[in-house]
Order: sequence, then structure tokens, then C-alpha cells
Amino acid sequence: MAYNVPNSRMSVYSASSVSLNSPPPSSTNVSRFSLAGTPVTPVNTSTTALSTTANNKTRAAIYDRNLNKTRTAQVSLSAYAFLFSEIVQYTQKRVSGIGDLERRLNTIGYRVGTRVTELLAWRIESSSKVPKREIRLLPALVYIHTQVWKAVFGKPADAIEKSVEKDDEYMIIDNDPPITRHISIPRDMAQLSCSALTAGIVEAVLDGLGFPARVTAHSVPTDTFPQRTTILIKLDPSVIEREDALK
Repeated sequence: MAYNVPNSRMSVYSASSVSLNSPPPSSTNVSRFSLAGTPVTPVNTSTTALSTTANNKTRAAIYDRNLNKTRTAQVSLSAYAFLFSEIVQYTQKRVSGIGDLERRLNTIGYRVGTRVTELLAWRIESSSKVPKREIRLLPALVYIHTQVWKAVFGKPADAIEKSVEKDDEYMIIDNDPPITRHISIPRDMAQLSCSALTAGIVEAVLDGLGFPARVTAHSVPTDTFPQRTTILIKLDPSVIEREDALK
């Protein structure tokens, strides 16, 4: 019984080079997954493995980088704002109200603040011959106002104020917070302050320095600064007692 020769365009093997009575060609000439008539180039697996290994060796892990070399590194503001916007949107879908949203943003900021405290402490100890730990309240607030703000936002805060009514309340004022610069608040959520994340960072730094406090963020817009934000610091009574004892 005779069989028709299959079309060379639809078969793996070419009809011009393969007959029905001849055995299939060896794998060195024709690839089973190549079109007919296409030359096959053997792959040197050893060379590929060596090149991959060399690339992995030249690409250092992020944990192996020198932390002092990233001291002056800057992050794109658009990337910063996009990441923060995604955090707010992700959190907003999983809360039941404005208060719950601010609490979750505060928690995320607290986690950031613990890492910022550790990083800045390491940099100060590695760069200063006589590292100093702040034990007084006002120098600690100035440290947050300048060093922490520069490390996180690339600029210092605009002012530090003390409440005239209560001795345990201080305020750090930022006229134009970078992370909320591109955030638009709906009218039905006008009481929301996305700077609750910043409040969490400040609270974590104060706890790390030994000044426990409750920190909240409040939007105080003005005609000149529509994004003006006040970070309200409510100190723990133990901090006030220690300050009085050190006077």
C-alpha cells in the first residue's frame, strides 16, 4: 500500500531530503521543532551557564550596598507620589471610615519610622567621632524637624511650635508636604489627612529616642499654602516629668 508524500511546508522533515523508506535523519542535522530546511545551530550550554554566573556575580544585592553611599541619593518625586497614591488607594478599599484609614496610614508610617531611626543612628555613629544621643526634648524635636525630614522628604520642616494652652503639646508644621502634593481629597472625605503616614514616622522616631508620644496629623490650609499640615505631638506624662527633673 502506497502513501502520499506529506507536504514539506506542513511536516517537520523536508520531502526533498527524506523518503518514506529511509530512516529519519539524526538530531545533528534537523531539529524536531524547526521548520524544514532551517539550519540548526547547536547551543553551547556551558557558555550560557558561565555568562549567567558572571552576570549574577557583577550584580550586587541591595543588602550589600554601602548605606553611606546612598546618603545623598534622591528618589524621583513622581515615583514617590505614585507609590504613596497606591498605598492610599489600597488602604482605602479595606477600611470602613476616615478614622480607620488614618489609623492604618499611621501604622504604615510607624514601620517606616523605625527603619529611618535605625538608618540615621547608624550613619551618625559611622560618620561622627563622638556620636551623641539626644536626651532633651527640644533638641530631639529639632533633630526630627531637620535630619529626619531631610532624610525622608529631602527638605526640613518649616516650623516647630509649642502649644500656648498645654505644656505637653508641640507642633511640627510643613507648608507643602511632598507626599500629599499630588493627592486630591474628595469633598465627602474633607476631614481626611493623608499625612497620617508622616505622623506615624514621627511617632516611631520619638519612641526610638525615648520620648513616647501620640502623634496625629491635621490639615490646616491657608490661601498661600493650601496643603499646609500640622503634625501634633501629644507627649507622654513621663516625658514632661523627666524634662522637669533635668532643668
